[in-house]
Amino acid sequence: MRTVDERWVRGIGSRRETARRRVFVFHHAGGSASSYQLGKHFPADVEVCAVQLPGRESRFTERPVTAMDQVVDELTAAIRADLPFAFFGHSMGALIAFEVARQLAADGPDHVFASAHRAPHLADPTVLHGLDDDALADRLAATNPALADPELREIFLPILRADLTLCETYVHTPGEPLSCPITVFGGREDDIVTEAELRAWRQHTSAGFALRTFPGGHFYLRGAENVVAEHVRRTVTV
Repeated sequence: MRTVDERWVRGIGSRRETARRRVFVFHHAGGSASSYQLGKHFPADVEVCAVQLPGRESRFTERPVTAMDQVVDELTAAIRADLPFAFFGHSMGALIAFEVARQLAADGPDHVFASAHRAPHLADPTVLHGLDDDALADRLAATNPALADPELREIFLPILRADLTLCETYVHTPGEPLSCPITVFGGREDDIVTEAELRAWRQHTSAGFALRTFPGGHFYLRGAENVVAEHVRRTVTV
C-alpha cells in the first residue's frame, strides 16, 4: 500500500471506519480542493478525496506547476489503492485524471468521470497562457469575477496562468485505451466544449462509455453537485 502525500490529496482516511470506496476529485484550472462540495452528497461508505495542486489554499506558498508530467508523477505516487476507487475531474481536472489513470494502468480507477473537457486527443483551440496580465484578465473575467479586484487578481492570475500553461502545452501521446469505463458529463450551453468533443472520449476506453449533459455552461457543476454526485454513486455501486 502506498503512503499518501497529503499535500496532493486531501481527505484520505477521513471516513476510515466506514469507507468501502473512494472518489478522487480533480479540480478545474484556477480551482482548488475546496472548489466543489461533492463529498456531502455521498453516503458514509464513500470517501471523497480532493486533489490539491500547488499554489493555492494550503499550498499557497508553493510555486504552481506548469508541466503535466510533473503533476501526473506526483499524483500517481499520492493515490492510495487500498480501496476500490474512481476518478472525477472537471475541465483541467478531467485531463489530469485521465493521464493519472493511464499511468496507474492496472492499479488504476475502476471508473473515470470526465467533466467539461474535450477528449484528450483533440487539440485545444485556445492559447491564452502567453497573454500579458491585462489581456489574460480580460479574457478570463467572465468566469473569474475575482480578477476585477486588484488584490485578488494579484493572487489568482499567476495560478490561472500556470494552470492554462499546463493544459495548453499538453500533448497527447497515443496508447492503449483505459480498461475501465468512462462517463462524460457536460453543460448543454457550454461555449468552450462541444458535445461532439465530449463524445470523442469514447475512443479512450475499451470498456463502457456514457455521456450525460446537464443544463448550464462550462461550470454547470456549480448548480448540479447533488445530481452529479448521485449519478456517480449509482454508477460505481451497480
